[in-house]
Amino acid sequence: MRHDDQDFEQLDSFQDFLQELGDVKPIKSDDKVHLQQTQQAIEKQMRREALLAQKPKESPLTFEGVKPVKPDDFLEFKQAGIQDGVYKNLRQGKYPIEQKISLAGLSLRDSSITLYQKINAAHERGVRTILIQHGKGEQSQPFPALKKSYVNHWLPQFNNVIAFHTAQPMHGGLGATYVLLKKHPNQKMINREKQAKR
Repeated sequence: MRHDDQDFEQLDSFQDFLQELGDVKPIKSDDKVHLQQTQQAIEKQMRREALLAQKPKESPLTFEGVKPVKPDDFLEFKQAGIQDGVYKNLRQGKYPIEQKISLAGLSLRDSSITLYQKINAAHERGVRTILIQHGKGEQSQPFPALKKSYVNHWLPQFNNVIAFHTAQPMHGGLGATYVLLKKHPNQKMINREKQAKR
């Protein structure tokens, strides 16, 4: 078979192939635009979901049944089994404050979310002593010491909060509260990691 004959056969078979394809049409430019818009919509949805994942999750801390305290009241709480000496040291501000949580300027809802997230994150890092700055709330509405009352109401709802007490004047006095967290189950490992970073 000559070279030219081979070329003709290939051309014939290619034309047969095109006929078999029949109704196949090239992608029109408006189809390309539609495809691009679909891709953009998917990317937008993925970005939205990523943002939602970053948003603070609702706090499970309850708002019902709060007992109002006065701006000048002392807050105090300790779980059963906490040694008197440990509680006394907390009360007197003798433990180093490892983290401060300020609730200044936050709504009650945001205060509950902030408290919930930060206390749990602190516990995961092996933090033992926190200072919560809530203010006295002398002018707060609908009743004085609103935020202070809710802090007093919320803290016992944490499994990892074993004691709390109104702070010493040098740490904010009646407008702040010391919180003692229980040891994390992996505390020894956390301490070793802290030592290694120093």
